[in-house]
Amino acid sequence: MPRMQLELFVVDAFTAKPFGGNPAAVCPLARWLPERTMQAIAAQNNLSETAFLVRRGARGGRGAPEARYGLRWFTPACEVPLCGHATLASAHVLFEHLGLRTRRVSFDTLSGELAVVRRGRALELELPARPPERVKLDPRFTRVLGRAPREAWQGIYPLFVYAKESDVRELEPDLAALGALGGHLGGGVAIVTAPGTGRVDFVSRFFAPGKGVPEDPVTGSAHATLVPYWAKRLGRTRLVARQVSRRVGELDCELAADRVLLVGRARTYLVGRITI
Repeated sequence: MPRMQLELFVVDAFTAKPFGGNPAAVCPLARWLPERTMQAIAAQNNLSETAFLVRRGARGGRGAPEARYGLRWFTPACEVPLCGHATLASAHVLFEHLGLRTRRVSFDTLSGELAVVRRGRALELELPARPPERVKLDPRFTRVLGRAPREAWQGIYPLFVYAKESDVRELEPDLAALGALGGHLGGGVAIVTAPGTGRVDFVSRFFAPGKGVPEDPVTGSAHATLVPYWAKRLGRTRLVARQVSRRVGELDCELAADRVLLVGRARTYLVGRITI
């Protein structure tokens, strides 16, 4: 049986430094592979997400034409409906390695149309805003997180607000117990956040053992909820965010009507081929 070779890129997103930000694998395809094959590749890569993209063509408009791609994301355990850092990484691969000359690229995804625009050496990612609603704290989350939050909210994922940055940094959640919380309790996923210090407006961490990712280093999709929350709380639409995982990542954020704009850099770590 003939073997297939595919290009594979690993990109650190939301960082300009090697070994920082959030690594994503990006696999450009001529056409979609069977879902079980894409899931197997993602499991083998064992990164928080592997992105697969297929060219859809281009469309005209004001200014330069816009490239368009289909985009899907897989964790080591499942396909997910939204992923920010792997979208930024996919755009970086297109611009830096695959010769895309347009200023903007659009992606058709399970969460609708997403776009990335080149802003000098940085990239601006556009996500749908998912403002949270205040909810009653379920005591099971206090037990699994290890410290009681001040507030509980529900947006794209459950969101828990703490008083200060050190509260978030020092959390040591029971990841097995969090992963076991399914269904209406958020599917084994939790965002934790607190006010930042200095130039940073807010900090966060993101735990997703229910999706096969114990702690995600820098989570673009979580900011679809974090940015609307902090914009309303602070009374500003432009914010600086820091995800205080071990790898750390910083994002310049803006709430623009029903969209969240995230600006960050990306850096290629690996270029290679896989054989299946």
